Amino acid sequence: MRILAIETASEACSVALFDEKRLIANTHAELGRGHAERLIPMIADLPDKGRAERIIVSLGPGSFTGVRIGIAAARALGVAWSAQVLGYSTLALVAMRAWQPSPRDVTVCMNGGHGEWFVQNFNGSKAQDELRSLSPDAAKLACCHDVIVGNRADALAAFFSDESKTALNLLPDASKTNLFCEDQFTTNLTPIYGRAPDAKPLAIPLGKERA
Repeated sequence: MRILAIETASEACSVALFDEKRLIANTHAELGRGHAERLIPMIADLPDKGRAERIIVSLGPGSFTGVRIGIAAARALGVAWSAQVLGYSTLALVAMRAWQPSPRDVTVCMNGGHGEWFVQNFNGSKAQDELRSLSPDAAKLACCHDVIVGNRADALAAFFSDESKTALNLLPDASKTNLFCEDQFTTNLTPIYGRAPDAKPLAIPLGKERA
């Protein structure tokens, strides 16, 4: 079975095509912005234009816009190709990128916006706690492991003056999704935002509700 992986939740945009667990081709680019313009051409540049029987896509947390772009593309291609579409956690993927030379316990720390960081602790591939969006001070208290990974790993490690922490500045990469176990995927493609959206619905004055 061919599998197309789509990762757009951070400043990186990446795609990968697998034959089961074997990587066929991939592209990884640190864009910052512009995921919407680059994603489909990146998929089209893969062998057979990325066509696959299964599509796996990042659900976040991360960039609100990036997450939505990835899920929308996965849904559209799933319909066009009659492919199964599954989602996965971006933080779990970042944790697995630290599996060199073997799986290990890590604290993932990624940019969460508004001065906060997404923090979650992992025992190998298994999450040990809930995803949280925390201030830097609170993130220090939440850090359980000596190895910190993610695009805010250096910043979090700097809070520990004894230099006891190892920081790995890693971004999610679709080419590493073959490390996932089957039970880490979900059919629920609801984005994992990690915090409340910036925009809030306007309150409607009492008696002004629409019929």
